[in-house]
Amino acid sequence: MRSPLARSLPVAALVVMFAAACGSGSSSSSQSSGSPGAPQPLKVVATTTQVGDFARNVGGDKVVVQQILKPNVDPHDYEPSPADIQAIAEADVVVKNGVGLEKWLDQVITSAGFNGTIVDASQGVAIRQGDGSEEEAAGDPHIWHNPMNAKIMATNIEKAFAAKDAADASAYQANLAAYSAKIDTLDADIAKKIDSIPVDRRKLVTNHDAFGYYIDRYKLTFVGSIIPSFDTSAELSGKQIADLVAKIKSTGVTAIFSESSLPPKTADAIGREAGVEVEAGEDSLYGDTLGPEGSAGATYLQMEEHNTDTIVTALKGSAT
Repeated sequence: MRSPLARSLPVAALVVMFAAACGSGSSSSSQSSGSPGAPQPLKVVATTTQVGDFARNVGGDKVVVQQILKPNVDPHDYEPSPADIQAIAEADVVVKNGVGLEKWLDQVITSAGFNGTIVDASQGVAIRQGDGSEEEAAGDPHIWHNPMNAKIMATNIEKAFAAKDAADASAYQANLAAYSAKIDTLDADIAKKIDSIPVDRRKLVTNHDAFGYYIDRYKLTFVGSIIPSFDTSAELSGKQIADLVAKIKSTGVTAIFSESSLPPKTADAIGREAGVEVEAGEDSLYGDTLGPEGSAGATYLQMEEHNTDTIVTALKGSAT
């Protein structure tokens, strides 16, 4: 959700506040945190929870990661703060998801005067195309829901870290290899669990169209979404709701999946009308964001495992 400050102030106004804050005194983060001459970790700003997690796994103790978007904050509806501008101004590397997810980022980078390394983690990923509308012109940004894409994203981050900090390149390469192996294990586990679902039940209705890469990877059938868009700000019309209910009934869908970061009200209403169960609340799917520390979706690996177990259990497969 947007903060009252972000709703009331455009980026230009935030820049003025940022400049005033910088002028009031020196920033502690710009000073050395260790002994003179000691190697300092790369200062990394990551935009989303997912790329923040990738950056921490790849960087290890060679980086300090500041993450702009917090758990359960909708990236489609985010507005930057003065703290975001300051963090980017002081960073060595900025990591973004790309594919148009961070529409606010370019202006913040310009305002911060940042001239360091910008990593577009989506480079090399095959992007799912949208419906041709302006809102979906860049394609589907939810690329991380295919673990093979997550490996590409982590590799892009490793290359940028190694280029910026050549002395620690071998550490980044080793971290990437270890993390990629974990992603491969995750991918195999997901495929095995999805294969346990009866074929005629492998059908998904989700809160918004965020799981296309997952659906394509594991050969599920997408029946529809409560919000008919990659962007959570879109809304269903009355006719679209009626059509979705009819489609749910005619295709034999057995469950609707809401998301942990979105209100389940419309999903609950459609579920009642269609006569199917709704997976909602904190234990529903993690679509746009990881969960908070201690939750079932606190890391990327945990999130995808939780999503799969939730889907498999609701569709009467085996999550073991």
